[in-house]
Amino acid sequence: MDSPRLSQKMAPHSKNSKGHDGSYGEKSKEVKASPAHSTMALVESEEIDPWNLPELKDDGVSWSDLDTKGKVLRVLLSVGKFIFLLGLLYMFVCSLDILSSAFQLVGGKTAGDIFQEDSVLANPLAGLVIGVLVTLLVQSSSTSSSIVVSMVSSGLLKVPVAVPVIMGTNIGTSVTNTLVAMTQAGDRSTFRRAFAGATVHDFFNWLSVLVLLPLEVATGYLYVLTKLIIDSFNIESGEPPELLNVITDPITEAIIELDQSVINGIATGDPEAREKSLIKTWCNTFTNTSLSIVQVPGPENCTAPSLCWFDGNETYTLKNVSNTFNIDKCTHLFVDTSLSDLAAGLILLAASLLVLCSCLVLIVKLLNSMLKGQVATVIRKILNTDFPFPFGWVTGYIAITVGAAMTFIVQSSSVFTSAITPLVGIGVISIERAYPLSLGSNIGTTTTAILAAMASPGNTLKNALQIALVHFVFNISGILLWYPIPFTRLPIRMAKGLGDITASHRWFAAVYILFCFFILPLSVFSLSLAGWQVLVGVGVPLVVVLIAIMVINILQRRKPGCLPAALRSWDFLPLWAHSLDPWDKVVDAISAKCCCCCKCCHIPSDAEEHESQGSSEQMGKIQTEVYDNPAMSAEKEMENEIRIEMKILKMTKI
Repeated sequence: MDSPRLSQKMAPHSKNSKGHDGSYGEKSKEVKASPAHSTMALVESEEIDPWNLPELKDDGVSWSDLDTKGKVLRVLLSVGKFIFLLGLLYMFVCSLDILSSAFQLVGGKTAGDIFQEDSVLANPLAGLVIGVLVTLLVQSSSTSSSIVVSMVSSGLLKVPVAVPVIMGTNIGTSVTNTLVAMTQAGDRSTFRRAFAGATVHDFFNWLSVLVLLPLEVATGYLYVLTKLIIDSFNIESGEPPELLNVITDPITEAIIELDQSVINGIATGDPEAREKSLIKTWCNTFTNTSLSIVQVPGPENCTAPSLCWFDGNETYTLKNVSNTFNIDKCTHLFVDTSLSDLAAGLILLAASLLVLCSCLVLIVKLLNSMLKGQVATVIRKILNTDFPFPFGWVTGYIAITVGAAMTFIVQSSSVFTSAITPLVGIGVISIERAYPLSLGSNIGTTTTAILAAMASPGNTLKNALQIALVHFVFNISGILLWYPIPFTRLPIRMAKGLGDITASHRWFAAVYILFCFFILPLSVFSLSLAGWQVLVGVGVPLVVVLIAIMVINILQRRKPGCLPAALRSWDFLPLWAHSLDPWDKVVDAISAKCCCCCKCCHIPSDAEEHESQGSSEQMGKIQTEVYDNPAMSAEKEMENEIRIEMKILKMTKI
């Protein structure tokens, strides 16, 4: 039985057996798994980086294989898709504008009331939170910034007090593209990239505030620096440019027009503004100011002692009286409506969200169909390739410039960042390139505010322009903190970490938005109303605990030996306190109850687990079959023959 053929077979495959002379013992130590098993192990051991840009393959007929008619049809189809894409982008921008108007109708007066809390605004942290909340209510940092400028111009708010509010508007405006990323939750890998591409903007704003707000409170450097800039230049007032608004206004103004002076009036304490509607009725008015004799309560209300007259118990004086005459009525859909501002706002909110989501879905599908093959390769190279060494560092700053220019053109950072979010999701733009583009959009939106401030009257021009410059210098300071040196680009790493979590637990994206943009600001605002003692007493212990948890997490990953044995992992806590997996079952149960009318949602969590296990087993079987090629099947047959011969060998030995 100990033939040469058997020896050749047994040498590479035998595991624990020996021959009569023990010659197989050393060879058996070199034996490894069968080729089929080792191939599977190799496939499982290969980890694919989920942040690598996916390949956009072209499944159609190549250009060289088309005849003349096919080439003409493809060109016409591509031109048609491009025109359709421009139309969808136009509707997308218009829907964002209408969405902003809807939020102002729903919460604009509340935003004006919030700004009237002078005692609360004196607290820098409360001022920051008020800036976030007001921007969330009106969905426009330009609107909230203009309210702040109006209050500063009227003397109700001093520039140092307004600085934290401007920082808050920077945070509040980043929620729009985060909400846009939620529409791509259908595909796990796409959602990972899209949500990370949106939240990299959030993390930049939060980290910048975390560093620069305490620095501003301690030193006032933003106020001092902007005041030096204002005093150094002889600035004259002018008119802000209208770029994209010229194109979008025909659609948006045909649907709704708002009277921004109402929100500004409420914020500045005008009692008549509260009774007015935000929906504009007269688009063209004429105001005539003339000197008139008017009755006043007493002599102290006279404009001057020499201009005071008495008629019995009545007092009269000479004052400038402004009379407004209505000339042309507006022509938008809601001009003669009997609906309240809240009802009209809710209608527009639902309609704009429907159009926004529809346009976004169609844009993503259209881009997926257009960006294939060599077209995708060229676009991806243009957008994501760095300049050759040693000028690679210049690429990011060019991206910042492009982001600033594009935001200046569309005059909205929300529009620009919301437009690039789906491109990050489908893999056309990497998150490393989306980050400097978002930083540029922060700068672009401040330049628009600066030009708008230059339209202020001469007596209030300096204060208005200083607040706009505070916004600009704040963003420049943030870029200097979190971009020039690669290891300081924490927002990218934080966004990727959050993207990985939301890809595995998609419900966590909604928790993140609710907590960061609603629960946290409202909690801080409520504590601020109770007084700074309460705010410090509750906030400081929580901050200390959070910092301790972050430090322990870092040490657990990098230097666990520095920690006590009990703190080297969080296993001593209940599973629900350090893992999101138990919460998946809770979310599944809640969603099953909420969506009991839909068959797709009426699946118990146990059934879902059983179904996922079955699908994973099926995928494992498919993967095994993929690698069961004829060569491997022959090797398996040889292995079986060897096992039979080994049994026979053992029996003969016995």
